[in-house]
Amino acid sequence: MITEVPFPIMSEKDPTAEGVVGTWFVNHGEQVVAGQVIAEVQVDKASQDVEAPVAGVMYQFVAEGVAITQGALLARIDS
Repeated sequence: MITEVPFPIMSEKDPTAEGVVGTWFVNHGEQVVAGQVIAEVQVDKASQDVEAPVAGVMYQFVAEGVAITQGALLARIDS
């Protein structure tokens, strides 16, 4: 089963604002467990950890430093 991991909405004032992936803590194709921190993302000067919602193999869709819209697809986990 594929679970999509979206970029979190960190700015309620402007949910269409762009953010960036600051750091990936898990590499593409690696196993993750539910609740494991997989990335740190940033919008403006705020940062937030993103956790894996399920266990499985993670596939990244955005490279570090690339800007994407909040809510857009960040990664998928194949459980």
